[in-house]
This record gives sequence, C-alpha cells and structure tokens, in this order.
Amino acid sequence: MKPLLRTLCVLVLSAAAAASAASATPLAQAQAQVTQNDARAIRAVIEAQLEAFSKDDGARAFSLATAGIREIFGTPENFMDMVRKSYAVVYRPKSVLFQLPVVVDGEVVQPVRMTDAEGHGWMALYPMQRQPDGSWRTNGCQLGRLAGQEI
Repeated sequence: MKPLLRTLCVLVLSAAAAASAASATPLAQAQAQVTQNDARAIRAVIEAQLEAFSKDDGARAFSLATAGIREIFGTPENFMDMVRKSYAVVYRPKSVLFQLPVVVDGEVVQPVRMTDAEGHGWMALYPMQRQPDGSWRTNGCQLGRLAGQEI
C-alpha cells in the first residue's frame, strides 16, 4: 500500500472512531482547509465520474480527469479499459460513502469508501486538482482494501 494511501486510511478510519474529539485532531485541521463549497464541488465531480463509469460513458468520465491523466491514457477508450481492468470497484461500486476531504502536503484528497460486488470494503483516495477556471478534476485514484470492512 502506498504511503499516502496508508496514512489517509489510518487518518480517515481513526477519525470515525474518535469523532467526539474531532475538533482537536490533525484530520479536523486538514478538513478545515477545504471549504464546504469546494467539498460539494469535489464530491459532484467524483459522483459524475462514477455515473459516467456506470453508463460506460468514457468521454464523460475522461473529461472529469486532469489534463495530466488524460495525457497518460490518450483516449477515453484507453482510460475506460484501465478502469475496467484495474479499478473494478470504482467502475461498478455496490455502495459509495464519501468521507470529508483532507489536505495532505497541500493536495486535496477525497476519501471515498466503496463496496465491491462481492461485498468487500475499499478506500478510494482521489487526489483532486483545482483547474484555472476554479473547477475541480480527479488526478488519479489510489485503492486500498479494507479487511473485513463493508459499508
């Protein structure tokens, strides 16, 4: 598991367990750096991308990724093929639960708990990038399996 993913999974899951003391946690401080408007806009982008995946709308899903991600994959077809093969839970989640976004090393990351078709829990971490026009785009996704966890 990548260090950022491991750190965020620990932060997100421990924050849920320590909700009563949330105002004093580093997670709460990081969350305070993301405005409610930005959090809503970020969630809307990811929800739109998940909806595009559910409809096999590669052009729409691809358009919600940053220019850097689009450059890596080149075409919506390549992007969709990668998602189908390597991100099955993101491609067809059984359930989705958004956590509060966090800021890690100056980067906004949106944690999303997902359950796959077999009922296994996953944490999907979406690094987000603000565009020059103020909109948000996904800048990748890191997945980590949550052992014994379902939502």
